[in-house]
Amino acid sequence: MTTLSFALNHMTAPALSPDAFFGLAASLGIEAVEIRNDLDGNAIIDGTPPSEIKALAEKHGLTIISINALQRFNEWNEARAREAQELITYARDCGAKALVLVPVNDGSGQADGERQENLRQALTALKPMLEDAGITGLVEPLGFEICSLRSKTEAVEAIRAVSGENRFKIVHDTFHHYLAGEEKFHPEMTGLVHISGVADPDVTVNAMRDPHRILVDSTDRLDNAGQIRKLRENGYPGPFSFEPFSPDVHQSTDIQTAIRESMNFLAAKA
Repeated sequence: MTTLSFALNHMTAPALSPDAFFGLAASLGIEAVEIRNDLDGNAIIDGTPPSEIKALAEKHGLTIISINALQRFNEWNEARAREAQELITYARDCGAKALVLVPVNDGSGQADGERQENLRQALTALKPMLEDAGITGLVEPLGFEICSLRSKTEAVEAIRAVSGENRFKIVHDTFHHYLAGEEKFHPEMTGLVHISGVADPDVTVNAMRDPHRILVDSTDRLDNAGQIRKLRENGYPGPFSFEPFSPDVHQSTDIQTAIRESMNFLAAKA
């Protein structure tokens, strides 16, 4: 089996500028990064032109594997279409390979039948937009009970229903996989894996939220190592992208060492 390949999501160190963040990835021997459009005072939201991001990635020898993310993508309307086009164009122009698609996560759109139809409608509309730009759409189910798309299996079924296998893949997020209680893996349809751990021994599964998500270590309750092992054994060839949301990680005084330790732990276990 090939060496474990890692990527770095800008959420790992959200206060860093793109240049500093890319430098951090390169210093760790990581060649793939994800940029975000939800970091206040940072690219993309601050108006940084895509050409500048592309040049910085090239300077550090990195591939931008995704922009994270088009929110509420399965609530399709004119505003969503405009937002999607802006992000797809930005992705194309900065050299990003994919756009992450995040579903409605507020308790609406969950009814059986309704959620599947909403999903197919959004995928049908997004497909030609992504094709024109040569960008992949990465559908990311969320495990939260209020989410309108919790199941990776349901996402795969919808992608196949719109003949979108060549344009869409799914994101396997180890945190959300655990929360959803979904046992099935879809390595053949997985385009990206997000990794983060939960160590807090007292938080219940239903109460786990983004601030609990840390870098993976020996205290991990989510069995990241086991999930990674299963994905690799069944043919997933891509990177495993660190995506911790915990303020403790964001406030680390030596994030480089913390990430390296997590990389070493997972390389030994997975």
